[in-house]
Amino acid sequence: MDKFVRNFIVMSIAYLALAALLGVLMLANPSYLYLKFVHSHLNLLGWVSMMIYGVGYHILPRFAGKKLKSVKMGEMQFYLANIGLIGMLLFYMFQTANPDISLYRALSAAFGLVEVLSIALFFYNMLATLLSKEE
Repeated sequence: MDKFVRNFIVMSIAYLALAALLGVLMLANPSYLYLKFVHSHLNLLGWVSMMIYGVGYHILPRFAGKKLKSVKMGEMQFYLANIGLIGMLLFYMFQTANPDISLYRALSAAFGLVEVLSIALFFYNMLATLLSKEE
């Protein structure tokens, strides 16, 4: 298993643990319900997407009998996906605590775009692998 694939899976499990803890915190104290956005994105982009990326990078090329188009692109996607998610959620929390500071909204959106870029890298890398002529 490539190191970046294992990293996706390890981070997926870490995000699941964070999301679960945040979910319990919100249940125990409803004043934290303003963090629903953070909780849902830790689950969907953190746990679920990271697991799909890791398993997808490991299994799909093997099922197709092909080599992954670019390991370097997969490694770059790992870092961009994590930076994008953490930055987006961090500045979202800052924004909810300080709604008058528009910089936080802009930074949250900018990190969201980093997340979108990471998704585009996965999309390209997988399609370029699966649709390649190489056997």
